[in-house]
Amino acid sequence: MMKKLAFFLAILLFVATACDNEKVVDETKLPVNAQDYIEAHFPNARITQVVRDRDDLETSYDVILDNQVKLEFDKKGDCYSIESRRTEKLPDTVIPLKILEYVKQHYPDAFITDWEKDRTDQEVRLSDNKELVFNLAGTFLRIDD
Repeated sequence: MMKKLAFFLAILLFVATACDNEKVVDETKLPVNAQDYIEAHFPNARITQVVRDRDDLETSYDVILDNQVKLEFDKKGDCYSIESRRTEKLPDTVIPLKILEYVKQHYPDAFITDWEKDRTDQEVRLSDNKELVFNLAGTFLRIDD
């Protein structure tokens, strides 16, 4: 009987925590750093949706703006991903300077539509659909296919 009860409680706990993985929240629930970031770099855009995502012990926020830009922030409010439509240029201010200069020098006819940073590198997608990979310091590594 105790085994069944323990199993039932484990399943109940799993279901209860799984239900809270993604939740639409009010924009005031965004970390202040994230709110400041959006205000600074996208002053003419309005937040249309904020989704708080809990995975294991990590919390992140997916934000969609009314100009169809999607941003992802960690629990501290640091941005680690920005996606726009393929025809929309991201503001230069959101791209690390070294990466921005590299793209302008080597791809003068293209512009950056997406930027993403993880623990080991940064990636940008250009308007011509090329994906460029840089290390965390902004040094070019390779073109991704």
